[in-house]
Amino acid sequence: MPTIDLTSITPAPSSRGGDALAAAPRRIGLNLAELQYAARLAGDAPLPFEVAAPPTADAMQARLGQSPATLDDQAFRAAVAALHDPADALERRGLTVDGVPDAGLAGAIGLLASPRFALDVDVAMGGVQAKVWHRQGGGAVASLATVDGIVFELGWFGSDAWAAELARVAAISEEVVLGPTDVPAYVDLPYELADAAAEAGGSGRGDLLPVLAARHRGAVRGPDGPLDDASVVGLLAALASEARGRLRALVADVSGAEVDTVGVVSWTLLADGWRALRPHHDDGVLRLELRAVAPDELGAVVAPVLGEAAR
Repeated sequence: MPTIDLTSITPAPSSRGGDALAAAPRRIGLNLAELQYAARLAGDAPLPFEVAAPPTADAMQARLGQSPATLDDQAFRAAVAALHDPADALERRGLTVDGVPDAGLAGAIGLLASPRFALDVDVAMGGVQAKVWHRQGGGAVASLATVDGIVFELGWFGSDAWAAELARVAAISEEVVLGPTDVPAYVDLPYELADAAAEAGGSGRGDLLPVLAARHRGAVRGPDGPLDDASVVGLLAALASEARGRLRALVADVSGAEVDTVGVVSWTLLADGWRALRPHHDDGVLRLELRAVAPDELGAVVAPVLGEAAR
């Protein structure tokens, strides 16, 4: 299976934006209005997200009052409506000149619209959820990220810097306080057990964990081999109680007429840091491997998935 080394790709100029995309990583902040206006200037380039139409009030809301979702949507649209004129704002910042966008800005938006590979990341921790879009093609990568859908970070860099940029995505927030954990650095358990334990923990039935551990006796493996029932109960309880966040990355080949989704990378944030989740089969049994990983390993985890797409 071919692989893509995210640390050794030589950046090449893109046909959109020229040498600007092959330069050192650059990041700029844009609000939603500025981003949409820049996309229009770049030939009505499509962005990797859509702003939904305003919801219509139904009869129930008319009688009982607006739902929280509707109120949130109204607050979002009010904030967007209050933004400054994007044409003037971009001109004052030197990102457009006489209605022509900066070459780097235009190149980044062009790459967002027409890449070979698409990497979408959803990461949540410390009470904050972020959406990140990476688009790669021609030896360059463009990135777009937001927390609230109003303020965005747009970046562009050579593919040789991709691994470092992915580490930024997985960096643990200062709002998350790390500490000791009851989950080993490596554990492999039946998926059925992990799923049943999560359901038991979510419904407040922690008393079922010893029963589940006994049912799967000897099937849970730690770094040094099978774990005893008491260790398994502690492990299952910790998986439910220590959750601090999650990361999910979806990789797709978008170079053809149809989108080819080729892989998903999932991490969970526990008390002491990230764990990579890897479902796999062993003698016909679906199992789940959890392995301790650092933020700077996200590129190495994603690389084989991209390699699969490149076949």
